Amino acid sequence: MSNPKYIIVVVVAVVASIAAWFTFFAKESAPDFSAYAAGPDRKAAFFEYFTPIILDINRELAADRQQIQSACDAGETGTLDKFLTKFRIDDTDLEQDTACNILLRRADIVPASLAIAQAANESAWGTSRFAKQGNNFFGQWCFTKGCGIVPKSRDANKSHEVADFRSPADSVESYMLNLNTHDAYKPLRNIRQSLRKKGEAVTGVALSYGLGKYSERGDEYGKELREMISFNKLSSLDKLALNEAD
Repeated sequence: MSNPKYIIVVVVAVVASIAAWFTFFAKESAPDFSAYAAGPDRKAAFFEYFTPIILDINRELAADRQQIQSACDAGETGTLDKFLTKFRIDDTDLEQDTACNILLRRADIVPASLAIAQAANESAWGTSRFAKQGNNFFGQWCFTKGCGIVPKSRDANKSHEVADFRSPADSVESYMLNLNTHDAYKPLRNIRQSLRKKGEAVTGVALSYGLGKYSERGDEYGKELREMISFNKLSSLDKLALNEAD
């Protein structure tokens, strides 16, 4: 007769093995950008890989925005519940403004030039430890033990980890949701809303002025991003994104 304890141990081992497979082997990774010579070759590979991902996620955001706008125009606010959840709007938010106003500030694109500049800046053009091991291209943190990668230089009194993503696309999606929902980036969303109201293009350069809290470098961080956008002629990607996502 089979030993029940032995069977339980075997089942646990099998489940653990399957979980490990999904964690490590089912993970989708970006190209090894360090295999490209630093400079134009590496940058070209980086742009070629990330631009389609960013445009795809912006298309989804643009589609969400269109549905929200249509529902608001028709007075069908009861259909907005799924978007309130997606864009992390709670009762406290709704005490201060209408669901439509908040959603239309949050459900919007992140210019490709800004997303690529930040990804390059935060991941050292895809060569950082966190980019290679955790598909984290934007320096995003998480705060549950085991949720990501522990920084080697983390202060003893800190408990954050650098988030680990299943794919680079997941990293991009999380980054965009962060900009669209976190209180720290209200200035960015307000700039974007102002541009929309004036009928002007939503650009990476314009939105970079709303990222003072993204980095400890404050306003200098935004200045650095603008220089990266200018030097690498990334603004042309915003026109492409606008044509395809709006």
